[in-house]
Amino acid sequence: MSSSTACASCSKSPPEVKLKHCAKCPEVKYCGRVCQTAHWPAHRAVCVGQTGGTPRTSVPPRSSAPPSSSSSSSSSSGGKLSPAKGVKKGIASPFTQLDKGTWLHNRAEADVYALLIDAYRLRAADMYNLEGEAEEDSIQGGAADGLRGFQRFLGRVAAARPALLPPWWDASKKTACEDLGMRAGQWSSLRAAVEKSDLIEHYGDSQFPMQLRMFAEAVYGKAPGGSSGSMMKAMMMAMESGDTGGYEATNIDLSKILGQRR
Repeated sequence: MSSSTACASCSKSPPEVKLKHCAKCPEVKYCGRVCQTAHWPAHRAVCVGQTGGTPRTSVPPRSSAPPSSSSSSSSSSGGKLSPAKGVKKGIASPFTQLDKGTWLHNRAEADVYALLIDAYRLRAADMYNLEGEAEEDSIQGGAADGLRGFQRFLGRVAAARPALLPPWWDASKKTACEDLGMRAGQWSSLRAAVEKSDLIEHYGDSQFPMQLRMFAEAVYGKAPGGSSGSMMKAMMMAMESGDTGGYEATNIDLSKILGQRR
């Protein structure tokens, strides 16, 4: 491994270049995103192996509210509301709503803000874990927070897929959403990375990370690692309509269908 005072990929050192450390391995430094991406195949096993997942900062306290008896299932399928907790109110048939582009519609304002933040945070983690790609101003790239990346994410939603946002969305709501992400000591923090397991625990729904990933895929037009959630979404929609085809969601190996995402 290169000296900690030089880029781990090209070996250049200050003052020729400015170095930033890997979010999870402070001793490994890079002069930029190109070198970090190029070095990822060699660094991935060591980096991901340290905690078994995405680089992280401290994670704010999770919601301690117990799920209600009417929505305590860990599955999004069927007639139950999803997610079971972590929001003011879940929605029915979430995968059907994703397909219609109305997944964020008819939700409480605070819930929309939180879900946009989590869709971005999980997408950033997936891009890092699957493709070794980390934007320089992201947590995965060593920044203190992911505000800049989240602002680009919101801009992309508004420009490419504005109908995904609720009808009441405007510039003031965008600012309020960003402000929530920068508020200290709460779940929806852009100062902390998240993993799939964090999201499952917070929302009480084993399939909720899939919903967040599918929303982000609708925004970007593709999923990390070259995978596609279209087949899984069709399967989940069939289950929501009662046509399970002899399968239950708990019997499906989601990792194979979703490109081995963590």
